[in-house]
Amino acid sequence: MNNIDLAYLKNLESESIHIIREVAAEFKKPVMLYSIGKDSGVMVRLAQKAFYPGKIPFPLMHIDTGFKFPEMIEFRDKLVKEIGANLIVERNEEWITKGTHPSKVGTDRCCAKLKTQGLLDGLRKHGFDAAFGGARREEEKSRAKERVFSFRDQFGQWNPKDQRPELWNIYNCRINEGESIRVFPLSNWTEQDIWRYLQLEKVPVVPIYYAQEREIVRRGGMLVPYSRTTILKPDEKVEVVKCRFRSLGCMPCTGAVASSASNLDEIISELESARKSERENRIIDHGSDSSMEEKKKEGYF
Repeated sequence: MNNIDLAYLKNLESESIHIIREVAAEFKKPVMLYSIGKDSGVMVRLAQKAFYPGKIPFPLMHIDTGFKFPEMIEFRDKLVKEIGANLIVERNEEWITKGTHPSKVGTDRCCAKLKTQGLLDGLRKHGFDAAFGGARREEEKSRAKERVFSFRDQFGQWNPKDQRPELWNIYNCRINEGESIRVFPLSNWTEQDIWRYLQLEKVPVVPIYYAQEREIVRRGGMLVPYSRTTILKPDEKVEVVKCRFRSLGCMPCTGAVASSASNLDEIISELESARKSERENRIIDHGSDSSMEEKKKEGYF
């Protein structure tokens, strides 16, 4: 990594740490959402550096749908133990007990119940007034409409036309009772920035980001991992393909990419020639052109 790359990453780091400290100073009860993915890994490291040598002064919260990769849950529990973080795990047990699955109720409804409702219930249950998320503006077009401090009404809903200006990195933290702010410290980062920072800081990531031979099902042009949660369609068959995941979510809705990248250098090199967003392999984003935006309006991150 040359001096220009290093200076650029350090500028991103400084901006994000400033945002994290601003939230900790201005809000009564913030929380950092922890999805266990690469972006969450960077956010946690930034929070560690923001308050070093003290511990992170707010909890991490994971919304567990019951469909996460086993490697993700194992990684989550090991990490929070190592860094001494306070972890909150929330699940929408009512709909998990009903056997909610995207193949049974549809991807949008499954996501609305297990993710969005699980998140809103968790925020209300604990009274959090600010929640950090790892979304980046270049990930997906509706996320490009987000401010760093994204205002949510008393129902946890987002209105892209009712957001506050953010001139000269000045953030408006004022909210009324019941309202909240979603905070995106990684807004100005790209996927390549994330991987370069993980490499620079030697931040561990879930092993399934690296390429290996896996059982998959080809579905809608995507490589969907085959697991205990997979419901095969009549014309589908299981294949073994060397692949990795660019973005991690629920097993039934997360597609892999054919790849031989088995280390950070190879992943970064691969991304330099990539022409598609990592979200291309998330089934939840393919409902319609406005699919993600509609989910966000309902309270999704």
